[in-house]
Amino acid sequence: MQFKDQVDFVRQHILKNKMRVFMTVLAATMGTAFLIVLASVGFGLHETLRDEMLSNRLVTEIQVYEGETSGAPSDKVEQFTQLAHVKTVLNQQRLGTNQMTKMGSFAGYHDLVVSDFAEEAKVGFELQEGRLPEKWNEVVVGSHFGQSLYEDVEVADGEEILTYTGKLIGEQFSYAIENADGEFAEEEIEFTIVGVGKNPTKEWEYDRRVFADDSVIPELEKIYTANTEQTNTTDLFYQNVFVYADKLENVSQVSTSIRDEGFYVYSISDELDQMDVFFLALKAGLIFVGTIAILIASIGIFNTMTMAVTERTREIGVMKAIGAKPKLIQRLFIMESAWIGVLGTVIAIILSYGVSMIANYLLPIIVMSALGEEDLEGLNITFSVIPWQLILIASAISIGVAVLSGWRPARKATKIDVIQALRQEL
Repeated sequence: MQFKDQVDFVRQHILKNKMRVFMTVLAATMGTAFLIVLASVGFGLHETLRDEMLSNRLVTEIQVYEGETSGAPSDKVEQFTQLAHVKTVLNQQRLGTNQMTKMGSFAGYHDLVVSDFAEEAKVGFELQEGRLPEKWNEVVVGSHFGQSLYEDVEVADGEEILTYTGKLIGEQFSYAIENADGEFAEEEIEFTIVGVGKNPTKEWEYDRRVFADDSVIPELEKIYTANTEQTNTTDLFYQNVFVYADKLENVSQVSTSIRDEGFYVYSISDELDQMDVFFLALKAGLIFVGTIAILIASIGIFNTMTMAVTERTREIGVMKAIGAKPKLIQRLFIMESAWIGVLGTVIAIILSYGVSMIANYLLPIIVMSALGEEDLEGLNITFSVIPWQLILIASAISIGVAVLSGWRPARKATKIDVIQALRQEL
């Protein structure tokens, strides 16, 4: 029997039992769709969190700390720049004394961060507005700088203290550091704001820092030595060294090279690796749960194929009498069960994509309504993602289970006695 004839044979017998086959296909469809949609939640949440972590320059950032035998990282900046796959190295310096800023009638306490903005530009220092500093007295302020400037007046109990709400770009403020007596020095630096940093990725973070180019260091040292009567300025700053890899894929290699030099390192890729392991286990668990639904549907396929063998006992006997080999008979029934699995899988894939699209549209609205929020811009969550890998896994499981469900009835068909089959139709 040619393959075309085998297909026609299977098709004819399927058409004879449309309702039974339809219900079996429906069960296979529901089981496979359940697997895909359930697992897609794991893929969706994983992609959302990963994209959130990869949305800024921190993903290639490696923080370097002193090791037991390595010494200060700031002394090794030039050495770090020579490592393979290193894009740039930043030596950010922070003042180790209290600081005060004044802008008109407003005042506040802000941390000054000194860095090389030529290098900062290479790694994409993100701005909400304005530009990066080009002179020693130009600065970029954090997005919450104005909110941390308070009106310098006395208010009665219960009255709200006003914060600065005006424009920042182009404004000037005075900057002073604390002297040895715990008071702020009379000598001040006048800074001009030329840029405002981008809002932190996490809503609870509060960025009130002031970023200046390292060309301001001589001015800061001059004020420090004049007010503390110290000539040694090593205690004025403490160092934060950041190494930036050229690509995310090379972060681990760069981190290993720095560790080999005796330093301690931390990078967001470490968290990414841990997160990937967690979501791999989660997705595997969801696929396992979804597979149970397919196994339940396989009971229907098994019953359908068992009944098909029983109903076609006489027909099988005729086929054997005219010379059909057992392998041919077995193949015909396995083809029928495989057809049920393939059709159910195709319908399930189409249905799953539809459910995924609806879920991604409706669930954010439902969540925000439950939270009492009207603005959906802050909620950027993809609840369901169906990658091609998931389609392949679900298809393999669904079709594989369908074939296995039909294998036992197909084996039974090959063992039917020809004489008994021709004498009666069971």
